[in-house]
Amino acid sequence: MSKTLVIAEKPSVAADLNKALGGKGAKAEFFEVGDYIITSAVGHLAELCLPNSMTKGKGISWKLSSLPIIPDHFELKPIPRSAERLSLVKKLLKRADVTAVINACDAGREGELIFHNIMQISGVKKPVQRLWLQSMTQDSIRAGFAALRPAKEMEDLAAAAICRAESDWLVGINSTRALTAVNSGDRGFQLTPVGRVQTPTLAILSEREERIRNFVPKTYYEVHATFEVQAGNYAGRWFHPNFKKGEEEDAKAERIWDEERALAIVDRCQGQLGIVEEQKKATTQAAPLLYDLTSLQREANSRFGFSAKRTLQLAQRLYEHHKVLTYPRTDSRYLPEDNVGIVRKALEGLEGGLEKHVALLFEKGWFVKTGKVFNNAKVSDHHAIIPTGASIEKLDEAEMKLYQMVAQRLVAIFYPAARFDVTTRITRVAEEHFKSEGKILTDPGWLAVYGKKLENEDDDKILVPIAVVSGKNEEARTVEVEAREAQTRPPARFTEATLLSAMEGAGKLVEDEELREAMSQRGLGTPATRAAIIEGLLLDGYVAREGRELAATSKGMALINLLHHIGIAALTSPEMTGEWEFKLKGIEQHQVQREKFMEEICRFTREIVEKAKGFQDDDGSFPDLEVVCPKCGKGPFAENVRQFKCRECGWSLWKSLASRPLEREEIKELLEKKKVGPLEGFRSRFGKSFAAMLLLDEELKPKFSFSEEGNEEAAAQLQQAEAIASCPLCKTGMIREGMNAFVCDQTLTKKCSFRMGKTILQQPITREQVVKLAEGGKTDFLSGFVSKKGRKFSALLKLEGGKVSFEFAPRAAGKKVAKSKTGKNLKQVIPKEKKTKA
Repeated sequence: MSKTLVIAEKPSVAADLNKALGGKGAKAEFFEVGDYIITSAVGHLAELCLPNSMTKGKGISWKLSSLPIIPDHFELKPIPRSAERLSLVKKLLKRADVTAVINACDAGREGELIFHNIMQISGVKKPVQRLWLQSMTQDSIRAGFAALRPAKEMEDLAAAAICRAESDWLVGINSTRALTAVNSGDRGFQLTPVGRVQTPTLAILSEREERIRNFVPKTYYEVHATFEVQAGNYAGRWFHPNFKKGEEEDAKAERIWDEERALAIVDRCQGQLGIVEEQKKATTQAAPLLYDLTSLQREANSRFGFSAKRTLQLAQRLYEHHKVLTYPRTDSRYLPEDNVGIVRKALEGLEGGLEKHVALLFEKGWFVKTGKVFNNAKVSDHHAIIPTGASIEKLDEAEMKLYQMVAQRLVAIFYPAARFDVTTRITRVAEEHFKSEGKILTDPGWLAVYGKKLENEDDDKILVPIAVVSGKNEEARTVEVEAREAQTRPPARFTEATLLSAMEGAGKLVEDEELREAMSQRGLGTPATRAAIIEGLLLDGYVAREGRELAATSKGMALINLLHHIGIAALTSPEMTGEWEFKLKGIEQHQVQREKFMEEICRFTREIVEKAKGFQDDDGSFPDLEVVCPKCGKGPFAENVRQFKCRECGWSLWKSLASRPLEREEIKELLEKKKVGPLEGFRSRFGKSFAAMLLLDEELKPKFSFSEEGNEEAAAQLQQAEAIASCPLCKTGMIREGMNAFVCDQTLTKKCSFRMGKTILQQPITREQVVKLAEGGKTDFLSGFVSKKGRKFSALLKLEGGKVSFEFAPRAAGKKVAKSKTGKNLKQVIPKEKKTKA
């Protein structure tokens, strides 16, 4: 009797397939049910490797002379940790009674590659069909087996998957080896990872960090006034009525750069009557589109602080394990036009407090087939993420949050638009113009699904009415007017939410939803890979996570700078990499030839290597640093991309230490005085930011000094610093502000150990709080702490056992229980109070 082998991507999926086909058992290396044998991979089982013809069993050196490495053909090797599973799958493939194979790996480019590599490394050639699933419910699985797709339909998707893997390998292997060879020089092996998608993503972060570091704030003024009319007072802000946006990035209609002009406006308007004109118009706000993976990751990061990786893990679990969401690794925000019945069923099965909104949806007849939801032209291999209607009884707190986002979005998209009345009021006083704006929600529409009600409107959004006398608006009297000084701010660092937007738009932050959707065809990476790209940058030390923000480290910025100096800035170009991603999509759709794409990748790889080979470290683009060398007593120092080097004796000092670039003036002071600082912005190998004095030891090696002890200058500064409070530990010393901490001055003689960091888990500690701790044993509750997982929390600091520790607000211990519509409990565990050392 002939059998068909079904190969899933994960064991949990194999178990679900077995159950849907009527099999027994939940765990096994493979299942046999009827005519089917069902097994699985555990993700990728094989990977690309250098062909034996090139390595001859010895590998290839990391010298530039051995590059470029461009094989005539690629070979595969088993991934060591998965070798046992690969052996099992190969054994099943070669069984005599197995006459056909079904590819049941995840429905997408990566799933296709996993299956392709298994078949290639096994050497088995048997007829193949494709199981293509959008949902993991039992009904959907059985429907998928009833509509298997021929392997020929998947050839273009497989070609795109192979091209993606080979292009990443070629660019990654050659660029990493070339840059490692250049970067190592005479300071030992310096691994410098580079990637086709990773490096342009780093370039986005590096460019932003460069702008932040070079930012110089500018002072400007705004004039604010309070006007009185019969119905009460309202506020207005001065603006230039003829303002036009020009090249000046910081220019805005309400900003005044000259203090004298701002004060003159104040003098001119004080106590004067103003002529009031206003315009009212009704506006609407439609519900946002359904989620694809990137938009889900972006919003989950903004709302809950989930990383892109965490959101993907949760969505995958909600899809595979709980069966409550459809396939998450999608780039579409629409549904097939024949899914109206499926969506109705999903809506009817929703729980978690959405029942009343669903009931109103059907009662009002709002559930209709609309192009904003159902659009075949905008559905690729997978449709938007929606709930399946399955029970949510076993979801944990984080899973429930993500599920609720998706469920609310599905309900809200069928609701009517929210309606607002927007009032723009212009008050002209002494030929100066002031603007006041009000916005009132008149119909919550889809916002009702998110709990928005009319009575929730903020008072400050409502403008008091203007009386109309004899057909004219009443005049307003200026009762108060003032000029407020402010400063421009540097651009904000990226969060994972905003970085995902930048990656999706190939480096351009696009706010418009439809434009972003159009540009997503040329994005960096795919929805399924973006989380891994961000995590890879963090792992390589090119990027650090600070709370919810992502910042390029000096190591990352140095790499981008080096690439520009070598002349291979194209490797940092988000637009070019986005174009490659667009061509991979073209291969999937039979619009681009695989051979032409790979020719382009090979040509680009050769260019990278040739430019790396021709790179001259000292290219004369930096002026000499006129300073005496601490080693030979001469100088000056030549500067290149990576270091300062004495022209006389060759002694050198790296421009970046502990992920912090050193400014020329800091280098000069360090060379002249053998110390500089304390300096902030260094980063440990664990990504933690720190400040320290930088010293040159007797062997002229840089080292850090973290405390006043053993540092005569820092100790003297501590003794001269203002006393903040009496030390609560030793009772004799005084707490003073040191380099990195508030310290008891008796620590210098080792008679006390009191030390409290100026910043604890990203929460700045003020002198006022130190006084409260010293005098009362506790600080106020502070809300800016950030855990190692990036989550904000509030706590007070207290002195306990001679150490500073956290104390959290008291919370009712136990479990908070909600009811599902079936009457069963949905458990949400709230942790008991715990103490943690600060």
